[in-house]
Amino acid sequence: MITVRPMTIEDYDKVYELWLSISGFGIRSEDDSREGIDRFLKRNPGLSMVAVEEETERIVGAMLSGQDGRRACFYHVCVHKDYRFRGIAKNMVRHALDALKAEGINKVNIIAFKKNRLGNGFWTSLGWTMREDLNYYDLTLNENNITTFVE
Repeated sequence: MITVRPMTIEDYDKVYELWLSISGFGIRSEDDSREGIDRFLKRNPGLSMVAVEEETERIVGAMLSGQDGRRACFYHVCVHKDYRFRGIAKNMVRHALDALKAEGINKVNIIAFKKNRLGNGFWTSLGWTMREDLNYYDLTLNENNITTFVE
């Protein structure tokens, strides 16, 4: 049986192992370090989720969720390839949305790479809308925070 619960920093090693198992997954050197994730979880307690196979205690899904008081954003929503298409991601998203609603958050964003066909299909199937009316910009403040992609 797979259960979904809030992520804690004690889950970090297993979550990082999951990230490394996913081809094309982008990992940032500082933001996704233990220290970076610890800071994120402390800022957003109870909002990020893991899916755990109860028998083995293996983390088979994970997602980061954070909010700024007005809007929330999901990051790194993923499920191990051997566990996909079982409703695990949908269940994690539902738990995160419930937690965000309890905090009064009314809007959630997700950023998916254009080449991530599986992820983009997932979000569309849940009724999320791809925005065509805005441009997404970012500015790197720390050049040492390098993104590498899992092969």
